[in-house]
Amino acid sequence: MKKILLPIIALFLFGFSLTSTKLTDQERVLGALELIKTQAYMTETLNGLSEEQLNFKSSPESWSIAECIEHLAISENAFDQMLQESLKKPADPSKRGDVKMTDKELMTMIRNRDTKVKTSEPFEPSGKFGSYEESLKAFLSKRKDHIVYMETTEDDLRNHYGQMPFGAIDAFQILMFMSGHTERHVKQMEEVKADKNFPME
Repeated sequence: MKKILLPIIALFLFGFSLTSTKLTDQERVLGALELIKTQAYMTETLNGLSEEQLNFKSSPESWSIAECIEHLAISENAFDQMLQESLKKPADPSKRGDVKMTDKELMTMIRNRDTKVKTSEPFEPSGKFGSYEESLKAFLSKRKDHIVYMETTEDDLRNHYGQMPFGAIDAFQILMFMSGHTERHVKQMEEVKADKNFPME
């Protein structure tokens, strides 16, 4: 009898460990609100800025607000590609241990502008979208897709993974990191606006 039961128990446990887990209601709501919040923070910061203000640089090597928006549009698409790549592979709960950072730790890290990080060349603003208006349009379009996705997905985001320079994160964290990255650069825009030489209008 034991010889029959043991394989059945093992099969049950194995199957249970690989069961797809949906986002909790709390994760889904918090995730969508995070994406909405950082988009609103960005649009509020941009509100009423003139072309001169958008293109002002506090130093030759620094980014203007318009360039920050282009960088965010490029990044939003890159994070989307990272998410899609992570979802192409089967969900794998056995790799949960590779994710070392909690959601809170991840967001604290990316939001903190005390530590400066040099952006790699593909993410540097170069006029890719043609204008500030087109950069903003590209960002908002992709962010809308991400908000809808977060609100409706049945994907097992906690058991799909992406690789960052600092280690593995799960697919839910990819979206949260993307949102925190937006906040990081809105803070950069606020620093530009706070410059003593920032145009009055």
